[in-house]
Amino acid sequence: MTDGARPADGARPAPRRPLQIPPNCDVLLGLRCVDKSVPGVTIWEMDAEERFANPAGAVQGGILSALADTAMSASAVTYNRERKMLVANTDLRISFFKAARTGQVLTCTARAVAGGRRTTFVEAEVVGAGGVVVAKASSTYLLTPRD
Repeated sequence: MTDGARPADGARPAPRRPLQIPPNCDVLLGLRCVDKSVPGVTIWEMDAEERFANPAGAVQGGILSALADTAMSASAVTYNRERKMLVANTDLRISFFKAARTGQVLTCTARAVAGGRRTTFVEAEVVGAGGVVVAKASSTYLLTPRD
């Protein structure tokens, strides 16, 4: 039913797709989880490749947002480690401080700040060469129990 039609009453729902780990978006961007040993905290890296650059030669903001979102969502999952959860962000805020130039490794550290039964609030910091903070982000993740 690719035309958007709904199945007739009583029809079985489509089988759920198995989770792909790592997700295609992480593979595409070359995102690497380097540490998730502390519940609610994850550290991710990516190479700031030329293909991610805007016309000014800096990594495009959407790429930095994707890095932060991946790190924060992983932190939300590990924060809720006692329960198997799927997470989806309800919002994403990001501030850019310095240009993230190509040719360096970017590191994003994300920390779950607070959470409950239905949501988790997470913050992240993206740093470049020499520990220069290039962006900070925050997001709220909606938790959905996973079968």
